[in-house]
Amino acid sequence: MLTIKILGPGCANCRKLDEIARTAVADLGVDAEIVKITDMAAIIDYDVLKTPGLVVNDKLVCSGRIPTPESVKEWIRAAAA
Repeated sequence: MLTIKILGPGCANCRKLDEIARTAVADLGVDAEIVKITDMAAIIDYDVLKTPGLVVNDKLVCSGRIPTPESVKEWIRAAAA
């Protein structure tokens, strides 16, 4: 099972990234747990200085922007392989 973490305080961009990640997981039919991380100390531990951040299986794949849905699917596919 994949672990996907959405890093951010809960702003509109963080919510949008959460929505994109959930849609990507559903579209791909993979088994994944999506976790929201709002604690700033935990976010900084991933070297994220600008939110939102996206972590797939403990690897930071994106931060400071909202990635395209296709990019998120590619990161999930790569982690699931």
